[in-house]
Parts: sequence; C-alpha cells; structure tokens
Amino acid sequence: QVQLVESGGGLVQPGGSLRLSCAASRSIFRVYIMGWYRQAPGKERELVATITSAGSTNYADSVKGRFTISRDDAENTIHLQMNSLKAEDTAVYYCNAKDPWGGAFNYWGQGTQVTVSS
Repeated sequence: QVQLVESGGGLVQPGGSLRLSCAASRSIFRVYIMGWYRQAPGKERELVATITSAGSTNYADSVKGRFTISRDDAENTIHLQMNSLKAEDTAVYYCNAKDPWGGAFNYWGQGTQVTVSS
C-alpha cells in the first residue's frame, strides 16, 4: 500500500510560519501530481496547492502569495512553506498523490494538524 508520511504540523501564532513535509514512495513521487489539501471542522476538504513532476504549481486563491509548495526530488518529498499564517488557516492538512492519467489512483496521508492561534 502506498504511504504518504507527513510531518511539520503544530501550533503557531498569527503571522507566524510553519513548514509541512510529505514523503512519498519514489515511483509515486516521480510521476504523480502531489499536493496539499486542508479541512477545517465542519468544512469541506479544499485544495491548498499542487505540484506536478515537472514542477508546475497551482494554489488556492486564499493562500496565494503566502504559501509555497515545492518538491525535493532527491528525497521524494514535497514541502509546504506557510508564511503569514492566519487563524482561518487552522485545519488538518493532508498530503495527496493523484495519478495524472485519470485519477484512478488517489492516495492520502493521515493528516497533520495546523493550529493558528494566539
């Protein structure tokens, strides 16, 4: 079974920064679209950012300019650098891997809690 290993969640004050990481298997990482989604209590899971194997990125409007998704091909890991965090960024953040040929294969990490509060 494909495993996505997440790390980096925690508690941070408004305006602070946090970096999330997600390690995937080599075969998945080299081909799949990798990304981050988040889900706040009572809300639907929403796209945060994605990055393709070629490095093309996509961001939700709510995080554009504050968050940066990147990939480390040597470590088969994606990162989400989150700056200028707001209370509304509080959510469980999930790593995702989706095949680029139709979405038949779609994998999720277990999620990591990000709490932005003073």
